Amino acid sequence: MSNNPERGKCSDQGPYLGNPDALSTLLSKLQLSAEVYVNGDFCGLWAVDTSGSRRIPFHLVGRGKAWLHVKGQPEQLLSAGDLVLFPQDGAHVVSSSPEAPEPDQVNAPVETDDGPITNLVCGFFEFGNKAAWPILDSMPNVVLLDISDQSASPWLRNLIESMIAELSEIKPGYHAVINQLSYLIFVQVIRQLMQSGELQSGLLNALFDTKLSRALAAIHNHPSQHWTLEKLAGEAAMGRSSFAQHFAENVGIPPMQYLTNWRMRDAEELLKNTKLSTAEIAERSGYESEVAFRKAYKKVIGLAPGQSRREG
Repeated sequence: MSNNPERGKCSDQGPYLGNPDALSTLLSKLQLSAEVYVNGDFCGLWAVDTSGSRRIPFHLVGRGKAWLHVKGQPEQLLSAGDLVLFPQDGAHVVSSSPEAPEPDQVNAPVETDDGPITNLVCGFFEFGNKAAWPILDSMPNVVLLDISDQSASPWLRNLIESMIAELSEIKPGYHAVINQLSYLIFVQVIRQLMQSGELQSGLLNALFDTKLSRALAAIHNHPSQHWTLEKLAGEAAMGRSSFAQHFAENVGIPPMQYLTNWRMRDAEELLKNTKLSTAEIAERSGYESEVAFRKAYKKVIGLAPGQSRREG
């Protein structure tokens, strides 16, 4: 054994990975998947709108250029490597022209192969867990990532270039790789939104708040603990009243209501995907009384626990 007094100190540096931050815990529960349904070359006059599926459409320009049209906003040029996504599944058109196309031109077959070529990757992000909804509600209707400045987002550019390469090569396992790349891209999208200062309130903003994030991590990682407002305020190193006000202003609901909502969404997944009894799930959700759990569950989810399990 070494007598070096400096040995062993490295364990005190950095976060303990067994107790992840609030955003990481939330993302791990989202059941994020991605579907790419178009990866092709467009030329001539063309226009596409992929909204209306209740998922999160995205478009990635592999090469060439395109124009983004969103009602009430000026047209925007999309260049190679640009990624645009629509967290609330908003109507949009991506086209070959800066002029907005006529409705009958949208998603119509291309009648000519003349003109410059644009490679476009179209697909969807989808979250199987409803815990994703507060995150999506916090995001703008349109998220356009301009990564022309490679020094500003080198990792994101590398991820997008890797996705383009996977789609062009179609090697065995590419579908699994695309899903994982999509997950990483979405995390980077969230980070860039926060760094840009676009988000002033909402769950995403709270997840990056140095004080609130500690309380949220405590809720996300240990939902079965008997949390009180005082204990959560202690996690945030804040006074009870100031914590309650700061939490409600940023997240949009009081901390104890958020705790209940998180527990019930977690319980919903356990009911649908495990064989645990309702009593066991109630205990994991921080309830000593199964009756109290059932009452809280129905209030948040709108169904009785047994009905959720049958419909799952």
